[in-house]
Amino acid sequence: MTAAARTELAAGRWTVDPAYSTATFRVGNLGFATVTGTVPILRGTVEIGADGHPAAVTGELDLGAIDTGNPKRDKDLRAPKLLDLDRHPAMTFAADRVTVTGAGWSVTGRLTARGTTVPVSGDAGLASRDGAVTLTARTRLDRRDFGVRAPRLLIGTRVEVTVTARIRPE
Repeated sequence: MTAAARTELAAGRWTVDPAYSTATFRVGNLGFATVTGTVPILRGTVEIGADGHPAAVTGELDLGAIDTGNPKRDKDLRAPKLLDLDRHPAMTFAADRVTVTGAGWSVTGRLTARGTTVPVSGDAGLASRDGAVTLTARTRLDRRDFGVRAPRLLIGTRVEVTVTARIRPE
């Protein structure tokens, strides 16, 4: 992260602006290719402590609107063996701990998808440009932890997720 990632904000609750926010992901496919996609962010909050750093983070993604650039693949992801989107169209995150690092923040928390909650950790940072504040968070997860069943050759087990969210004070 750059020095801009160490932006300090006014204390209080900041909310995500879904119109300027998205989550992206990357996962191996067919053993040699990488599939990338996007997932809209429905809502999110960042609580900023008196020290100007995040103290709590929550978010919700609209998995029902997942877009990999391939409509057939997107439809296939709805299946009960995969994301089971008819029963679980959203993914949620709630931070348990946010700690300051040299490049931003280390965030640990709970991610819920497909009715399963697993612990996750990742790095986050804030950047400010032209009056807009953007939170960027990155993590890796194992799709098997959520019960997503598919041969490893078809869908890789490791999924890299990046959330880029514009936030504003409430």
